[in-house]
Order: sequence, then structure tokens, then C-alpha cells
Amino acid sequence: MTNPLDIILSNMQQGVAFLNAYLRVVLVNDRFAELLRVPKGLIAVGVDANAIAREMAANGDQSQIWLLHLLMNSTALHQQLEIGDGLLAFASTPVDDGGWLIQCEDISQLAGLERSLAEQRGLFDTALDNMPHGLCMFDADKNLMLCNAAYARLYCLPEHLTRSGTPLQHILDYRETLGNAPVHRESYFDVVVEAALKGSTASQNIALMDGRVVKISHKPMENGGYVAAHEDVTEAVRAEEQIRYMASHDPLTGLPNRTLLREKIDRELALDGKTSAVLCLDLDHFKEVNDTLGHAVGDLLLKAVAERLTDCLHEGDSIARLGGDEFVVFQADIPSREHASSLAQRIIDVVRKVFIIDGKPIRIGVSIGIAIAPDDGDVADSILRRADTALYKAKSNGRGTLCFFESAMDANRQERRKLELDLQQALENSQFEIYYQPQVDAASEQVVGFEALLRWHHPERGLVSPAEFIPLAEETGLIVPIGEWVLRQACRDAAGWPADIGVAVNLSPLQFRSQTLAHTVVSALSDAELPAFRLELEITESVLLTDNETTLATLHHIRGLGVRIAMDDFGTGYSSLSYLRLFPFDKIKIDQSFIRELGTSKDCAAIVKAVVDLGVSLGITTTAEGVETKDQLSRVREQGCGEIQGYLFGKPLPLSSVHELIHGRLPSAA
Repeated sequence: MTNPLDIILSNMQQGVAFLNAYLRVVLVNDRFAELLRVPKGLIAVGVDANAIAREMAANGDQSQIWLLHLLMNSTALHQQLEIGDGLLAFASTPVDDGGWLIQCEDISQLAGLERSLAEQRGLFDTALDNMPHGLCMFDADKNLMLCNAAYARLYCLPEHLTRSGTPLQHILDYRETLGNAPVHRESYFDVVVEAALKGSTASQNIALMDGRVVKISHKPMENGGYVAAHEDVTEAVRAEEQIRYMASHDPLTGLPNRTLLREKIDRELALDGKTSAVLCLDLDHFKEVNDTLGHAVGDLLLKAVAERLTDCLHEGDSIARLGGDEFVVFQADIPSREHASSLAQRIIDVVRKVFIIDGKPIRIGVSIGIAIAPDDGDVADSILRRADTALYKAKSNGRGTLCFFESAMDANRQERRKLELDLQQALENSQFEIYYQPQVDAASEQVVGFEALLRWHHPERGLVSPAEFIPLAEETGLIVPIGEWVLRQACRDAAGWPADIGVAVNLSPLQFRSQTLAHTVVSALSDAELPAFRLELEITESVLLTDNETTLATLHHIRGLGVRIAMDDFGTGYSSLSYLRLFPFDKIKIDQSFIRELGTSKDCAAIVKAVVDLGVSLGITTTAEGVETKDQLSRVREQGCGEIQGYLFGKPLPLSSVHELIHGRLPSAA
């Protein structure tokens, strides 16, 4: 009958040998010799330990260490032996009778895994320590699990506070002593809660006591802990704040501009129970000052006027400069019309007093139009428009006067209604035509594309200004079918141009409310057989103000087709920079208001430079709009703009003239 012990020994994955007190083999299985890679039978019952040691000799001192240990010690010994290209775990364990149990096991694969893991750990540690942002991991009890060197450097943490198990509270307490703790420590963990509730990453900018701003992005883990990335965004935040401020304030006087004023008016008019007043101001005889004394004196005069106007205001009143010599004062809450007229008269009296500018006495005046909300309008656009209508009446009355808006002044309402009806027929009667304005490469001055601009040939009124009918089309919703016609016609026209010349088409926010915009773009390209890369769609940030997620999804879909997307009028809105983070625009078009004052305003030059540098860092082309002079061309080139558009290189042209321009040569502006 087969001995059960023999069956067990012969089927073991381990090699096993028993040595008696005289260090001779009394029991051994075949696996033992196989693992030591010696011929079968060479290590057999009766063989002494020296024979085994000889087979271990390839491992140098290991064989002698093993033999001496068996002779002189009675404790277990664990060794690793290299046998050929393999690795063995070799364990020697003493037994009660003075003998030894010798076990060996092939650990080559395990050792390989350990080496691989060690290499991966090394790579992970290297990557972690070389990350530009701080990274940390905390458990559910807010005890530190790990952090990288950047995290420690960011907050100047000593080594003992970067060890695993350090409570976050201790870290924050230490940072408090250094002066770099969060300013609002009580809300510091809000983002952790937000991330846990969302089950995804949540981020917030944290202001520190030392003036820095750190963006912290938290990612919750299943065990209740979280991973957080800490990035010093101080410079980016300061730059965004500066650009936002410059984009919402007049660079000359520092007063709010039209955008900021409209926001405030809309916000205040949304509150029920208030009577508000809008005063539109236009300086009398200011043009004469500019013409006779120069623009430098004119600018100084505007600053002085802004100071006097500001001094006239009461608490709660606001003032803005719209541009040129136009100002607006907004009284958010007045008890009666008389308060508006009283302020207006005070402004007239103050402004007519002599100014001393650059040592020269200057006298000007001011005309004021007043509209009262909610009687004359309950949104910024309407109340501003009616105050402007009243201003026109005041100036026609002889200047230096004030005038309230009256309904009789709004005779253009009927005209507007008629224009609306005509507009509805214009598309059906083929009264629209597209003009094209060239866009040129700033360096070579070669045409790289054209912007499609709509014109309306009215059968009675002649050529109607887009400034008159586009807002009307927006208000009535007609911009959607009109916009589709423009898109399709522009694609058809561009298909006949050289393959390296593209076409840019403006999109209205209303077009994004249609569920078929992306399909319309595909259809227009297909029908015209125009490659998608030759089409550029221009949007303003107003497109992204409502239904942001749906709009972004549509934009990504369209861009995925190969169509280029441009941000138009960049810098005139409130959140242009934040939208660049939301969507990978292909082009930024710098608004012409900044280009116009490049030579006279350092702030405008700073804005243009900042936008161009931003475009370069993000890989976005920048186009300067409204370039009309060689001086402006030279300045936008200095700032690094990639493309130019403006009257210097061509006014909007009908299609027939576009072909002539393409096949001829664009006159050099140099």
C-alpha cells in the first residue's frame, strides 16, 4: 500500500527535505532537487548537508551562511537563492530532535511582481513629487493619508505635518500661525460636502490670509475620504479681475460702462414698488473743444466732467460713461419726478461753470433727457432708449436744457410696427443680400476669409441699416429663419471661392434655442458641398447666458464636425474669460471699441495685449476688429494679433466685388 506521506510529498509545489541531528537527509521529495536544478537522485536519503550546500554554491556566501547556521544555531533562517534565471525562497526551521526542516519555493513570479510594483511606486512617487500642483489625500476622519512635495511647499509645512495620520485640523492650525490659512475657515469644508453630495469633483477658489488664492478641487472616495488638488491661481484670478474690471469700466474716467449700467438698471427695475429715473447726458460744445484744443485736452475735460457729475450724486445714484461725451445717471429709488428734475438742473448748473484744463479756461454745457420707470419702461433697453429720445428733444430745444420723455415723442412706434411687417415679407420677396468684409492675415495682408454681413434692400426705404432691423428681427424671432438663409447662402457663395478662403457667419442666441441648429449647419455644408473647416460661426457671450449646458452641447457638436467657432466682441461682456474655460474657441475677435482707442488709451492697449497673450497660451487665433488706420494696424501688429478686419482693408462688399477682390490683389496697407 502506498504511503500517504509519499503521496503528499510528491504532489507538493514546495521542495521539502528533513535533516537529522547529524545533518543528513532522512526524507526528501523530488520537487526539492527539481527546484535546486540538480539531477534526480543526487539529493537523496543519507546525503549530508554539504551536498546540498554545494548545489547552493552559485549563490556565493549564502551556502556557507546556511551550513554554518545549521551547525551553530537553533533558530529559523530565511534566505533567497538565485538558481539559474529563477529565484527561490529557502527556509530552514529547527525541529525538536535537533534536526532541520528545509523548505524551498519558486518565488520568481512573485519577485517579478514585487519589482514591477516597486518600479510603479517609484514612478508614482516621482510623478507625485514633480506635479506642479499640490495633491493630498485624507481619510473619512480627515486624517492625512499622503501628500506630495508641492502641497508641503504651497503651505510651508514641516516634515512632521506631512506624515500619514496627521489630522487636517493640526495642519490648518499650523497654517494659521504662518498666516496662510483660509480667510473664511468656517466655510473651508463646504466644497468637501458639495463633492460628497454630487459624488463627483467639486472645486472652489479659497482666499488665504496672505492674499493668495488657491483653487481646491475635491474628489470624494468610496471610503468617505477624498483626494484634493491645490493650485495657486492668484495671478490668474487677479488678471481675470483686472480684465473684468477693464471690460466693465470706461478706461478714461474709470466710470462703469454701458454693460455694467444695464445690469444695474435691470436689477433695480426688477424690484417692485420703486420709481426710478434714467438721465441721459450729452455735453454741449465738446466737439469744438476737441477740434480746437486737441483730444488730449478733451480727455482731461471728460475726466473733470466725470468728477463733477459724481459729486452731484446722492447715495444710491449711479453714473456711467457710454462713450464720447455721453453719460448716464441712474436714480434707483426716487419719491417723485421732481427729484430727477432737481438733479438734472443741478448737473446743468455745475457743468456750465468754467473748467480750467491744462491752464486753459473752458466752458461747455450739457443737455439731459429723462425717462421714468416703470412708466416709460421696465427694462434697461427701453428706459435708456426713451431717455435718449428725450435727450434728442432737449438738444433740439436749444441745448443746456432738460426734457422728460413723453409718449408723443414715441411716434416711431408705428414706424417700427410697419418695419416689422415689412421684415416678415423681406425674406419671401428676396430683399436680403449678403455683403462680405475681408479678413486678412496680419503678417502677409492676404485675404484668409470673409465675414458675411446682412443687408436689406427695402422697396421704399432703400438700404435699411442692420442696426435698425437686426434688433427687430431678434425681438420678433424672425432672426431664426433669416439666420438660416444667411448661413445657407454664405456657404453656397463660399463654395465658389478658392479652397483656402473661409467664410464667417454670425449666429444669434435665438438660433440656439432651435433644436435643429446643428442639423441646419450640416445641411447647409452638404448642400453647398463646402468643407466644414471653411465655415466659421461667430457668437457673442450672450449666446451662453441662458441654457448654458444645452448651448455648449450644441457648440461641441458643431465644432466636432470641423466647423470653427469664434467669440465675437470679446472684452465687452462681463464673463468673457470664464466662457473661454467652458469652450475651446478657435478664434477671439477683439471688439473694435478697444482698437479705436489703442493710440490714446494705455488701458485699451493693456486689454488687447492681455487678450492676445491669452489667445497664444490657449492656441486661439486673435482677430482685431475695426482697424481703420495704418497707425491702428501697426499697433495691433505690435500686440501680436494674428488677423485683421476693418475698413483699412475693405468695407463690406457685394458678392460680385468679392470675386474681383479674390482674383485681383488686396491693396497693401503698409
